[in-house]
Amino acid sequence: MTNKSTARRAGLAVGMMAVLASVLPTATTTATAAAPVSGPAATAAPAWCPSVPGHKVDCDRMERPLVAGKPALGTVKVSYAVVRHRAPGLAKGTVALNPGGPGETLIDKAEGVVWGLEGLLKDHDVLLVDPRGTGKSQRIPCGVTDAEYRFGTRAQQRAAVERCGKKLGPKAAGFTSAATADDIDAIRARLKVRKLSLYGLSYGTYLMPVYAARHPESVRNIVLSGAYPLALDTMARPSAQAVSLTLRRVCERSVPVACDGERAVKDLATTAARLRTEPLTIPITTGHGIYKKKFTEDKLANLLFEAASSGVGLEPEKPSLLGRLPHALNRFVKGDTAPLRKLVREEGESGSKLDQAPYIAVVCNDYRRDWSKDASRSERWRQYRAALAAVRPGEHGAFSAKGFTEGTTDAGDVCIGWPGENTPAPQPTKPRLPNVPVLVLSGDLDSNTPDTSGKKAARQFRDSRFLSVRNMGHVPELELSRCAAGVSSHFIRANTPGETSCLRSLPPIAVTPVRG
Repeated sequence: MTNKSTARRAGLAVGMMAVLASVLPTATTTATAAAPVSGPAATAAPAWCPSVPGHKVDCDRMERPLVAGKPALGTVKVSYAVVRHRAPGLAKGTVALNPGGPGETLIDKAEGVVWGLEGLLKDHDVLLVDPRGTGKSQRIPCGVTDAEYRFGTRAQQRAAVERCGKKLGPKAAGFTSAATADDIDAIRARLKVRKLSLYGLSYGTYLMPVYAARHPESVRNIVLSGAYPLALDTMARPSAQAVSLTLRRVCERSVPVACDGERAVKDLATTAARLRTEPLTIPITTGHGIYKKKFTEDKLANLLFEAASSGVGLEPEKPSLLGRLPHALNRFVKGDTAPLRKLVREEGESGSKLDQAPYIAVVCNDYRRDWSKDASRSERWRQYRAALAAVRPGEHGAFSAKGFTEGTTDAGDVCIGWPGENTPAPQPTKPRLPNVPVLVLSGDLDSNTPDTSGKKAARQFRDSRFLSVRNMGHVPELELSRCAAGVSSHFIRANTPGETSCLRSLPPIAVTPVRG
């Protein structure tokens, strides 16, 4: 789900609309002025309400309990916008969208949403909610920035998580998927919408099943794109295994053939092993300063499965991080570190000062772990190390188990210092879900939320269909022909994906040739 930094499965997740905004054609239609939202106490549109060409947009804020049942902890203001349909008469339905994260904003991407869902917006309204603590909603910072968290060593990441938890104190319990789901449903009720079509991207594919379990009577159908299941793998093995598969696929499909997939995987294993004992120090320049990034096996893992999955297939003919990796890995093995250093510097330029409370708190509260949240620190470490030791050789592909899990920003041991006191139990992994039509999409070049994870996400529901999108990375809706978005829109309207042949005919991405 993820600005360039928001490509994570469950981390600063992909912003399909943020990426699209940089390549969208300039709008030429006249914007319709935003109008006040219908319902109780309607007021003039707030200044932050987006203006979208060709559409009326209604905006408002709703005050919600920060932690349900604990009024002493106060409230939080949650902002939302409703992009109205174009055709006359009542809307045929309302789509509630979440673009990922946790922590990704949506209201500021309203114009990109309209471009991506143009066909659906003919007769459907789209509800955009900035989850609590993000965007136009009320912020509750914990003092950990995006750049600090991403560029820090694993020990520094664990320390940042602990510091964030201490700063939030009892308020940390206000950041959960359940709380966001309840916020969305309260807004649905205020808008007097009987049922929602749920549309989740990246982390949104975790959030929307939580909503469906908590409010089954309010769900019409569901689309999940770039999906993973509620019972996610605590050791991130599906992503580790997908990295090698993805390298093989981009090499095999390159025209003309630019690299050998098996050679690329061997180069990756050699590079990971070398960085395990001989890390690189790479200066990263962002708009907020210069950071010295210690590039170790875990940072290589993060680059390969998170960053390299972002934006793949958006503009397939142009160089991408994934398409340049076989060459960079090969040069590194031969003693030339410059190409890999360049990729790391470019990816790091997106580091920001955005506070990470909505991300850290949600993943540390919600995701299942290899330890009990009520255990002591020493007991947590004992439980975690036992789980890590039980991982079979080869389960993390070209990486060591420790190296790959430490490359994740939401799995492994990163939350081991998160407070157990005053925080909720992890989200149930097998809740009772409504029997509604569900469509799950995955890009077959996505190592972040790979096909294997998407299939598991689909199996959570009785009436589901899984579709793999060829030559696309994290969140297939990124591609500019709107093939994937068209399939999703058709499903929301008719409970069937309709014609899907375009999902198998998207062009391969450009790959830098490996010489010698």
